[in-house]
Amino acid sequence: MKKEIKIGKHSISEQSPVFIVAEMSANHLMDFDRAVAIMQAAKDAGADAVKIQTYTADTITLDCDDPCFQITQGTIWDGTTLHKLYQTAYTPWEWQPKLMKIAEEMGLEFFSSPFDFSAIDFLEEMHVPAYKIASFEINDIPFIRRIAKLGKPMIFATGIARLGDIELAVNTCKEAGNEEIILLKCTSSYPAPYEDINLRTIPSMAQTFDCLAGLSDHSMGHAVADAAVALGARMVEKHLTLSRADGGADAAFSMEPEEFKIMVENIRKIEKALGQVTYELTPKQAREREHSRSLFVAKDMKAGEIFTPENLRSVRPACGLHTMHYEEILGKRITRDAKLGTPMSWDLVDFK
Repeated sequence: MKKEIKIGKHSISEQSPVFIVAEMSANHLMDFDRAVAIMQAAKDAGADAVKIQTYTADTITLDCDDPCFQITQGTIWDGTTLHKLYQTAYTPWEWQPKLMKIAEEMGLEFFSSPFDFSAIDFLEEMHVPAYKIASFEINDIPFIRRIAKLGKPMIFATGIARLGDIELAVNTCKEAGNEEIILLKCTSSYPAPYEDINLRTIPSMAQTFDCLAGLSDHSMGHAVADAAVALGARMVEKHLTLSRADGGADAAFSMEPEEFKIMVENIRKIEKALGQVTYELTPKQAREREHSRSLFVAKDMKAGEIFTPENLRSVRPACGLHTMHYEEILGKRITRDAKLGTPMSWDLVDFK
């Protein structure tokens, strides 16, 4: 699999900065100006990209009240049907080319999750740089194959996927000649309980499928995203709204701008702190090493006196002989007079 993937002007790899995506979803509340304001908030908070969703209620489900179309899984949306929910949550298609142009002017990458063939065709006309496949579509193999053949990066959420589902989706892409794949660990609960997130899956997923891996997070706060980066996530996606109090289908588990900004700042600090595997000291650390311990004369001594635990001690700083020579010197005589605080050196030790 490719270990460096380009989305617009951004390169995503094991060496590059984490690619941070703000998911708008339904948080625009059917207000175009609010959608633009969310993108501006994403830019101001330090996001690299904004993602939207491309569907209508009729392209994603059926207008049907039968029991299997009722939402009854213990979610925040229980009590309505899939069709009614998506009627309130979709992003109008006529907005999307305009939003993409505005995002690009802001310096943000812009892409989407399509949910049927018509959405793929629509997004191709917009020349989006990548496609996100929602976890609930990871088992739609003809859909995945259609996108894979476009040769663009494919980002998979894996929230409701079993291992076999992920394997089938990845193999479908490979068979279509597309190895530009990023897998995102995702927990499809809204909001997601911390105990269900299992972040250790991220490095396992990267190793198992030999690909870049990241996080699509629905938990509250930024602790999960921070930890994911420490575990090797190369992409982090979080929902963003202007204010949870404004409501909307996704508001309850979305970040507000200041929270998103703090998350980005933390991720950038963690990237610096992760660094690389090294046992070398920086110049500053090497200077600090001067305050380590070494052997010193701990009392005024006359020539010929014997070194004892009372007059030979291991103390800070590191100006004297290494402490590993302590037992070797005990019982030997000092060659000359020395004051308290004299760093030990071999010319002070009589080995005769």
